[in-house]
Order: sequence, then C-alpha cells, then structure tokens
Amino acid sequence: MRKTPLLVLTVLAAVATACSNGGSTESASSSTTTPEATTAAIPVTSAAPPDCNAGYLAQFTTRAKLAQLLTVGVTGTDDATNVVRDEQIGGIFVGGWTDQALLASGQIAQVKQAAKVPLMVTIDEEGGRVSRVRDLIGAAPSARETAQTMTPEQFYDATVTRGRALKDLGVTVDFAPDVDVSSQPDDSVIGDRSFSDDPNVVTRYADAYIRAMREVGVGTVMKHFPGHGSGSGDSHTGAVRTPPLDQLRQVDLVPFRNLIGSGAAVMVGHLDVPGLTTPDVPASISPEAMRLLRDGSGYGAAPFQGPIFTDDLGGMAAITSRMSIEDAVEAALVAGADSALWITTDAVPQVLDRLEQAVSSGRLPMAQVDASVLRVAAFKGALPRC
Repeated sequence: MRKTPLLVLTVLAAVATACSNGGSTESASSSTTTPEATTAAIPVTSAAPPDCNAGYLAQFTTRAKLAQLLTVGVTGTDDATNVVRDEQIGGIFVGGWTDQALLASGQIAQVKQAAKVPLMVTIDEEGGRVSRVRDLIGAAPSARETAQTMTPEQFYDATVTRGRALKDLGVTVDFAPDVDVSSQPDDSVIGDRSFSDDPNVVTRYADAYIRAMREVGVGTVMKHFPGHGSGSGDSHTGAVRTPPLDQLRQVDLVPFRNLIGSGAAVMVGHLDVPGLTTPDVPASISPEAMRLLRDGSGYGAAPFQGPIFTDDLGGMAAITSRMSIEDAVEAALVAGADSALWITTDAVPQVLDRLEQAVSSGRLPMAQVDASVLRVAAFKGALPRC
C-alpha cells in the first residue's frame, strides 16, 4: 500500500510518542487496558523533535533499513549470530526446530550482541499445542481450556508468571494471543487455539494476556487478521477462504476492533476474504487488507498505528504454492506490512537484493520503508530518548 505524505507524517508523529518515552514496548503501553477502553487509537500528542526520528533513521543504509523489516526463523546460535551480524535483520524467530540451547543456555546473549540496534527475539508460545518452550517453562492449557477453567484475572496472573519466564530466556516478542473466534473442533487448524466462539469472551481473555505480557515487558502480537476462525482450510497446507467481509465484521473482527489500541502488534493471515481481497491474493500480501487494518474505518475500529507482521511466508502452502519467498516478501511490504516473517535464513541476502531493487524502482517507496522502520523500532524499544 503506497502511503500518502499525510499518512507518513501521521506515522512519524505517532512514533514520536514512543520516542519521547524512551521507545520501550512496556513504557509505550503502560496504562491499564480493558476491553471497553481499547477501542481508542494510541494517542498522538505532539510532533517529533526535528532530529529524533531522522537521527535514528540516519544510521541505516537503505539495505539496513530493509533488513529491519525482516523476522526470520533460525536453527540455533550460529545461524542466528551469522544472519544478525551479516545482515542486521530486525528480528529472529525461535521455532519448534530451533536448538533450545539458544535460549536454555543463555546463548541468545551473543546473538543480541551482534545486533547494532535492539533485536526482536520472537516466538510462538500460545500454550496448548502451540508451545515452543514447554520443556523450559512448563506446559500451559490451550486457549479454549483456559477460558473454560479460569477467570480472565486468573489467566492474567498465570500469564504474568509465564511471561517472566519467557523474558528470562531472552524472548522479547510473543506471537500471541490468538484472537480468532472459532467453534471448530479442538484439533482443527485453529480449534482449541481460540478462546471461544463468542467474540466478547475472546476479547476479555486476549486483553488479560496482553496486559500481563506488557507488565513484564514482552511484546504481543494478535493474530490472524482479519480472522481465521471460520476459514475453509488450513493455510499451512493450502488456500483458506473465510466468510465474506460483512460477516467477519460481525464476529471475527470484533476482538481486533476492541483491542486495536492495546499496544499489541497485529499479524495478518494468509486468508482469501470475499469482499476484501483480490482473488488469489491472500490478506498477508493484500493492500486492501492492510488498508482495512491501518485505517480501521472499514470495520468500525480506530486507526492502527502499531506494526503489522505477516504470518510465515516461507513454510505455508497458502503462499509458497503461489510465489517464491522473494516475491512474497516484496508483495507483503509493498502492500503495507511492516515485518515480513519466514522460517529460514537461507534466502535473506536474495530477499534484500530484491527489496533494494523494489526501492530503486519506486515499487516500494522510501517514505513507506522509513515509516515501517520507525514502527518496528518503537515496538521493540529501539528508539533513543529525544
């Protein structure tokens, strides 16, 4: 999605609030969040000091700016250290295939030391069957079981404990909570990863999760926009078609609308949405889907000023059956995503080559890149005090 100059100025002003607060995820979102209170946009109180954002951006070459917009899966310490040292990517992803010594033995410290600006260390740790470090921090019930057996405040307390354990391992961002609204069987692609088929119940439990993780200083990412809970398939294995946008507005989009000002980032899914996306262009690479989220007016929400992540672009057939990783990352960033996620480091140099070409050709405007770099920086606490 090509940003107009006015929208870019709005983004820079919004990021200035985090900059003046020291840029940390925790301080930028420290107020108490409730489902009723989270419909307001993150406030924009003043323009940035003239040299604040510009000074941060000035340290990067074009390639280095683009690298800040990549989050890639790593196999272990050497893989992570090499890609951070060589390409200065913005984030790494710890998956089920990652050598747990990276976190368990404190080796993540050397990876972070290789980064010139703070590095996001991301993970999928929802609880239930989506748990990458249960052997290190213990198991947790699925979202559905949680909503059936705990109150939201009990869940808040449990999440504070779990969040501290993640932070102690070196994790900075958790790709959770899953705010999909679903009545699918437990073992389906969303299933018991959903708190409920009632969007208000989903809102209450997701809000508790976000507040708890914010308390301990771990960033959160709501997923999968605009709603995977009633999709027709599994995006890991092929295309997924959701109900039409009009239906999503009534159910699936409600938790996003309620929590859009909570300080959580948002992950966009590989979802074909009738009435929103162009046929065969899933939401994760769709300008229309990014615009719906960013503007908010199309589903009754405040504008979203935080970072937009894609779902995995390199290991899910909803994308890989359609295009290469280079094509997918370019399409996602051009569409309006701020961080492109995929699960291996192998193609990082080629992806950056392609993105540099996209900038030089004008397909990916530099003003849009700068706005994304600043959103990511504010989210991960990289902006200096100004």
